Amino acid sequence: MRKSLSLLPISLALALSACGGGADTAENGVSSSESAEAVEAPDGQKWSETVSKTDAGGVVMGNPNAPIKLVEYMSITCSHCKDFGEQAFAPLRDNYVDSGRVSFEVRNFVRDPLDLTAAILSRCGGEGPFFPLTEQALSNQGAMFEKAQGMGEATYTNILQSAPDKRFVRLAEQLGLITFFQQRGISEDQAKACLANTETAETLMNNTQKAVEEYNIEGTPTFLINGQKIDGTNWAIVETKLKEAGAR
Repeated sequence: MRKSLSLLPISLALALSACGGGADTAENGVSSSESAEAVEAPDGQKWSETVSKTDAGGVVMGNPNAPIKLVEYMSITCSHCKDFGEQAFAPLRDNYVDSGRVSFEVRNFVRDPLDLTAAILSRCGGEGPFFPLTEQALSNQGAMFEKAQGMGEATYTNILQSAPDKRFVRLAEQLGLITFFQQRGISEDQAKACLANTETAETLMNNTQKAVEEYNIEGTPTFLINGQKIDGTNWAIVETKLKEAGAR
């Protein structure tokens, strides 16, 4: 079933609901009997500086031919995704992606209109700044939720009942997100143009529905290693699975 913009007017309480992926266990995953070899990046570059869009609608960092491919389905409004980002982004980049052994792809799994608004803005500058913008947006959760709660249910509902090319602009203004991203290199005009592009919102929601159908994603964060879903939402478990796959 396709998601459409008509499905977005959900309650503010639901938009601020909890998130969670698989259980924090290390029972399932990808194993390998061999260690992957390190691969040198092109001269003068780091693999973590190699960033591109993927056919699945994500953004991938690292060696495009890395033997170990880590994918995270994440939501900017998910506290567990925020925790993972704080635990994992630096060691994942420095110890695994820059070795050329692992590529890291983030696919937005939009849970609610707040998440969708932030996801649109994190992509507004293209793939280059996507990872730092996403990391900073995750860190901004508390401020965003505070502003969301302050707007009240009536204002929230009114915004989501506005025209599709206006609702995310209005929501971003209420959440302080246009100013937040403007301070990080996305101009106000650029942000508003991205938020008014209904095709972007439709694509993100359709990609989320495809993830549900293909991988039975039930919560975020959810991780794939070489196309196989693993259990666990924290860095300790994901790192163990990467090592089992050969990322030693």
